[in-house]
Amino acid sequence: MKKWILAVAVSAAISGCAIESANDAIDVTTAQASLPAGVSLIETVSVSDSEIGIPYKKYRLANGLTVILHQDRSDPLVHVDVTYHVGSARELAGRSGFAHLFEHMMFQGSQHVGDEQHFKVVTEAGGTLNGTTNSDRTNYFETVPSNQLEKMLWLESDRMGFFLPALTSEKFEVQRETVKNERAQRIDNRPYGRLGERFAQALYPEGHPYSWPVIGWPEDLDRATLDDVKHFFERWYGPNNATLTIGGDFDESQTLSWVNKYFGEIPSGPQVDSAAKTPVTLDKTRYLSMEDKVHLPLLYIGMPTVYAGHPDEAALDLLANIIGGGPTSLLYKNLVKEGYAVQASVGHPCQELACQFTLYALANPATGGKLDLLEAKIDESIAEFEQRGVTDEDLEKVKVQFEADTIFGLQSVRGKVSTLAANQTFYGNPNMVAQDLARYNSVTKDDVMRVFKQYIKDKPKVVMSVVPEGQSQLVAKADNFSPVLLPVAAEAVTGLTDIKPVVSSFERAKMPPPGKAPVLTVPTLWTSSLSNGIEVMGTESKETPTAELVIYLEGGHRAVPVEKAGLAQLTAAMMGESSTKHSTEELAHKLEMLGSSISFGAGGSQSYVQVSSLSKNLAATLAILQERLFTPGFNSADFERVKQQQLQSLQQAMTNPSYLASNGFSALLYGKNTAMGSSQLGTVESLSALTLEDVKAFYQQQYTAGSAQMVMVSDLAKDNVMPMLSGLSQWGGKATALSPINKRLYAAPATIYIIDKPDAAQSEINIGKRALSYDGTGEYFKANLMNYPLGGAFNSRINLNLREDKGYTYGARTQFSGQEDTGEFIASASVRTDVTGAAIAEFIKEIQAYQQAGMNDEELAFLRNSITQGQALDFETPYQKAGFIRRIQRYQLDPQFTQQQTEIINSITTTELNSLAKSLLDINTMVILVVGDKDVIQEQLAPLGYPIQVIN
Repeated sequence: MKKWILAVAVSAAISGCAIESANDAIDVTTAQASLPAGVSLIETVSVSDSEIGIPYKKYRLANGLTVILHQDRSDPLVHVDVTYHVGSARELAGRSGFAHLFEHMMFQGSQHVGDEQHFKVVTEAGGTLNGTTNSDRTNYFETVPSNQLEKMLWLESDRMGFFLPALTSEKFEVQRETVKNERAQRIDNRPYGRLGERFAQALYPEGHPYSWPVIGWPEDLDRATLDDVKHFFERWYGPNNATLTIGGDFDESQTLSWVNKYFGEIPSGPQVDSAAKTPVTLDKTRYLSMEDKVHLPLLYIGMPTVYAGHPDEAALDLLANIIGGGPTSLLYKNLVKEGYAVQASVGHPCQELACQFTLYALANPATGGKLDLLEAKIDESIAEFEQRGVTDEDLEKVKVQFEADTIFGLQSVRGKVSTLAANQTFYGNPNMVAQDLARYNSVTKDDVMRVFKQYIKDKPKVVMSVVPEGQSQLVAKADNFSPVLLPVAAEAVTGLTDIKPVVSSFERAKMPPPGKAPVLTVPTLWTSSLSNGIEVMGTESKETPTAELVIYLEGGHRAVPVEKAGLAQLTAAMMGESSTKHSTEELAHKLEMLGSSISFGAGGSQSYVQVSSLSKNLAATLAILQERLFTPGFNSADFERVKQQQLQSLQQAMTNPSYLASNGFSALLYGKNTAMGSSQLGTVESLSALTLEDVKAFYQQQYTAGSAQMVMVSDLAKDNVMPMLSGLSQWGGKATALSPINKRLYAAPATIYIIDKPDAAQSEINIGKRALSYDGTGEYFKANLMNYPLGGAFNSRINLNLREDKGYTYGARTQFSGQEDTGEFIASASVRTDVTGAAIAEFIKEIQAYQQAGMNDEELAFLRNSITQGQALDFETPYQKAGFIRRIQRYQLDPQFTQQQTEIINSITTTELNSLAKSLLDINTMVILVVGDKDVIQEQLAPLGYPIQVIN
């Protein structure tokens, strides 16, 4: 990655990147002569050390494919992104969900890539991959070791040019079920899950492309046919509607040659015109409501504004931040601070065709929970803003935050590639980073007031209430809106033209071999200690001028008596409030003006403090950290508010099936009256009983130098960093004592336990037991190798069975997890309610078969290739480096432990791994937990032959 120098202000830094047009600043004839036939250089963008931006070269193939190349040699990896300018906005009435369904279909093989091989090929190459769909684009991406680039271009070109010959009705039906499972898991079975799609129906006029959900209406998915999918591909998936972006460590000339070879023969698709950006207006305020399986009533308000890239977008973003952007905002002051809401925020999300100004608040039931009161408080806050106006600090705060967010977003190759691809797709110009900074930097106070009056003040809006079932009296106002459904479009796809078949000049069936394996460089670590004995371990990371500091404190939830469960998290939350010197808002303001963040948290066996800062502001940020660490205010008003927020969050979590499954499973393994078996959020009883004195006592016990270790990743050298940390040398106190974990079994194995969740759309399944504690190179590490073919990869036996073959779930997995003194094995999935029994039967069948026969030689070869080659991706971002350092620090590992792991992977045999499977995967030693609708699933479970118990 490029070197950064940010000694100048943003206004100087954004003076502009150097753009050399292919038609003037370079010798076109010379440049073109060196390119493959059919490839044209469009522009070259370079970035100096004093500028913020992403250097790249932009090309275009004869078939219209746009190609963007960004070189970054800091890590031996490449990120490949193919973005098609099509999303759900290109669908028609009654035909929703096509774009997203098609994204799933694109992973099912093509003419020269076998069924279900896409994930296998990329994973075996040591890479990661995925695809995403939104309203306006669909993208497919892979991050792989740099020697695997040609293989990725082969894969992506084959599905762009040769998808249809491999399309079958069987694949289509499985993926339709998979999408339905995804919808059930992410929308129907999730609290507030249907809010977005209901709200969009009210905000946008009928027939507007944003008025239906990206994932589609269930009846529209049922209506889809195989021919519809075929026509969707033919209409939108031509190279002229795509951008191929490659970033990382690669040879530019060779890469262009490969791109032209694999993509150049694919003919252009039908012409694609830009969609109309028709302004959205409301004739009056629309009220709608919904009852849901939630604890906290929610009020969601929105009004239409502009569209992404509009001249007023930046000013509206600043307005949203002032009214509802964090602890210094008006909404926080008037709703959260005063106890009317547990959370409140304002945003201005933008899409290609439209933006919306949104305000939301989660009501605090302790103050009644009535949403008409919240609506009135929000209206009062908006009126207060008009009287208050905009200050110079308001503008400066948001501009500093935008600068910091921009820089932090450039820490990974993927982040930079995604930025280039999105800017090209939506604006036709990848070079938007500096322009965006300039856009926000130029916003004035008058601009903010103007957009407030033009788009927000006294304008009609959509007001949506989501209330707990049976509590309709809490809605803001009676519904006055019902959606109007248009007739189903006669055709799912329009605008088709004759598509020329691809005639290839070479044999595409042969997968390209990898290049020479890249040289892996493990981060060079430094160690030091403060005068009070706190160990500091770090590394230099030169990619961006940022600093990431994490302070780990051994203890966390495990250091709390079970009758005070929730105290570790409550104390961490209080550490983020006021100090004895400044209020919560004053400290938040100081951090905002630095573009920094300090967050306190608590996990099962650790509390932690996470600090993120631009390097130039690290010293000032650490001064705020010291104030929070050493002089917490612990005032009663903060305590009552924060305690109430955690109590309401707990009760909300208790409506979430995945939380019930996770908490219930821990209770079965460790006992609900132990630290390991109780919720870190606590119980309603334990939280309600906690006092401010409990918090003060736990602070003295937990936040001590004796419990602390630090990890630092920055572009600053050790000799620059350690003097800045010296202020933490005044920290004292002994290490927090932890009680040993009880080894007894709390739940009978080979038993099915049910937690009843009436009317649940899906069942959460957890199968497992207590297992190995963590080690870096011993039996725990080898157990994870053993697990990889069973349920540790996308193309594992269990996921291919339950997701790809049966269509029961959106995803199924198995894993070993561990820490110093305990660990677990767990198999899990969220499945359709009607196949709960069948899904458990398949889990049992797969685990038993694997325990008895183990993996085969092909699976061993796969895991070897996948895991060893994937090490090239392990150390790219500061947080990846910090995680690596923390493992060494916490578990006292050899700094070369990854090399030792590689040696184990390359030498271990199927005999040894299968022996581990035989000893660790006895299904009769495991408990089975199901969270679902007892009345529906109990009959399905009885034939499995296990004892069944219903638990709370």
